[in-house]
Amino acid sequence: MLKIGKIPFTNLFPYYHYLERYCGGDYQFIEDVPSRINTLIREGEIDISPSSSIEFLRDPDRYELIPGHSVSSFGAVRSILLFSKQDIETLDGMAVLCTYKSETSVALLRIILTVFYSLDCELKGSELSLEEALRDYPAYLLIGDDALRESSRHSGLKMYDLGEIWYRETGLPFVFALWIARKDLGRTSARELESFIQDLYEARRWAFNNLGHLAELCPLREELSNERLIEYWQGLSYDFDEEHKKGLALFRQYLVELKII
Repeated sequence: MLKIGKIPFTNLFPYYHYLERYCGGDYQFIEDVPSRINTLIREGEIDISPSSSIEFLRDPDRYELIPGHSVSSFGAVRSILLFSKQDIETLDGMAVLCTYKSETSVALLRIILTVFYSLDCELKGSELSLEEALRDYPAYLLIGDDALRESSRHSGLKMYDLGEIWYRETGLPFVFALWIARKDLGRTSARELESFIQDLYEARRWAFNNLGHLAELCPLREELSNERLIEYWQGLSYDFDEEHKKGLALFRQYLVELKII
């Protein structure tokens, strides 16, 4: 049985709802935050996952890229946000906190600050809440459901959407996550992988024909309206085509130039 990494964020809820409800007996799901899922697939504890794009770029020979799927945005992503008490241009020389849950978004923030804004900031990982973090630091990067929740609670803060900044500066989509599989799967698991790929396509097809139903079931429904959840899902790009590949290649170029990988 294939072990599938599960990231419990709203952006992937439509996929996992289908996979667990209609294919749950075929797979074992292992849940954790993106940074930890990266470690689990790298160490062989899971077979397939929607991993941070930086994990694939670190060692592409280790993984098989599942074609046609990503978690990306052409512009605002709405769930990768830098919350700041001051204008981003004034952060030069300061320490900025970043959630421990992310790797790709932290690297993207480094690119944005260094390349796009010519700022020299220290990025520090943190498990603090937003309120706690901003007592002593000027800005805090949050991702996923944390960012979605806080964006509706803290209207007094400046909020910078990293997907929006990337698209404004590059004209290309940003690829936050890719579905990848370990290349060292055995022959039996390789056959199971083919079946999973078909299930993944069916999950996406089904989900986007049933967004209203999914909004009713989403764990975040008590904090976000059905309309906002549907708008969020529709605002993301789950494909992986030539434009996505160009965006990913540019991300890799910046990672190498800044010696992040």
